[in-house]
Amino acid sequence: MEIYGEYDVVIVGGGTSGVSAAIAAARTGAKTIIIERFGVLGGQMNVSGPPGFAYSALWNRRGEKCLAGIIEETHHRLEKEGHAMPYPENPQETTYCFVDPDWWGLMIFEMMTENKVNLLLHSLAVEVVKQADAVTGVIVENTSGRMAVMGKVIIDCSREGDIASRAGAPFEKVSKDQIEIEPPSISFTMDGVDWDKHLKYLREHAEELVDPWMAGGSNSAAQNEMRNRRIALYKSFQKIEDVVKLGCVTFGKLTRELVAKGEYHEYGDIGFFFTPREGGKWQAIFQHSSQVRQCDATDITELTAGEVEARRQAAIALKAARKYLPGFENAYLSRITSYLRIRETRRIMGDYKMVLADVQAARKFPDVIGKSVQGMGAFHIATIDTLTFVPGHRGIGDNGSFDLPYRILVPQKVENMLIAGKHVSADRNCYLRFLPDTMVTGQAAGVAAGLCVKRGITPRQMEKDVSELQDVLQKQGAILFGTH
Repeated sequence: MEIYGEYDVVIVGGGTSGVSAAIAAARTGAKTIIIERFGVLGGQMNVSGPPGFAYSALWNRRGEKCLAGIIEETHHRLEKEGHAMPYPENPQETTYCFVDPDWWGLMIFEMMTENKVNLLLHSLAVEVVKQADAVTGVIVENTSGRMAVMGKVIIDCSREGDIASRAGAPFEKVSKDQIEIEPPSISFTMDGVDWDKHLKYLREHAEELVDPWMAGGSNSAAQNEMRNRRIALYKSFQKIEDVVKLGCVTFGKLTRELVAKGEYHEYGDIGFFFTPREGGKWQAIFQHSSQVRQCDATDITELTAGEVEARRQAAIALKAARKYLPGFENAYLSRITSYLRIRETRRIMGDYKMVLADVQAARKFPDVIGKSVQGMGAFHIATIDTLTFVPGHRGIGDNGSFDLPYRILVPQKVENMLIAGKHVSADRNCYLRFLPDTMVTGQAAGVAAGLCVKRGITPRQMEKDVSELQDVLQKQGAILFGTH
């Protein structure tokens, strides 16, 4: 078999974790390559997204910045060029910080070139090369045929942990017979919105727009006070930027009415987030308006059917938005994502597995390689704060953050491999799928891989002493210590 090349660090997958890993590894001096099945880099940020929470959760609820490094660097580059919102002045009230996804996609290629990262695009990694338990390369297929890419350390940043699982690493995933899978979705963006007309509608329907946020809440005096404050906030909207600070608008009552009339599907809602564009323009991005129930993305038949179903739902949502959302009468489809954004599939089991208790206790670890203020477990069990809804912060002890230990990146039963992205080692109650988490774990895996090559050790051997890893991460801007 032809050998395409030999590298220090081979990264499978060019999504948000993969590009972060590549930049970080290259900056240690490692000869680095990304293998990506498409011709574009960015994954959930610009190909299947962006997610509404992309840059939203860098602070804990105390207002302490907990995440920085490459994720902060990418934001600052976009902001400098006018393609990102500035960070919020008071992150204790809102942390939303939208960026232009298409400029993000252009920027990330610039960063690959600047850091001398090698790219192998339009190439699907299909198998691993192993010597006993050690992975020494991956086999890819592309228009040139089948070939091997050899590496001293392999990082699996594929969406579903395909390579780690094929290498023999154990994994967990939910059973559809027991639990509801987080639904994959297709996002679409609409332009041509009359925002003045829409703002008038929001002001006049504040009560019904606030009510969905109260679902499951109590009728306590504090709850009612929060509800009244949020209603007053809606009624005060004068410009689109006032709404953008909230992050999203949800039309629960309207969605239920349209479902009852047979004019809307039963999956997701007609609400939207925002996308900034050049010249101070804002577009509406519908991220929860097409959601495929019980789609196992590791089953190719279900994944294919999901792509079809999501687009059926998107077409229905587009028509409903034009017909029923004031200000959207002349709006038009300006962007639709290329493939499903997968929220939940395999979780590769590592030498440590994050559990919900770690999140709830804001646990700190000696082998910390990054922090999170999200954690899906906290998200699922939370009581919704109807005034300052900040995704994922609830349920974390002391309103702080929890550490991500290096060991969640080291897969069991496999050598010379690291994992990063949403399939890192965690229980289903606290899996780490949001973009900040994927970029943090990607950066850590990249640095670790580069240092392993330099020191001539395996990723598992590095568990004995992560001090150099932590030192380099901090020099790259990562926050590891000093916050709640």
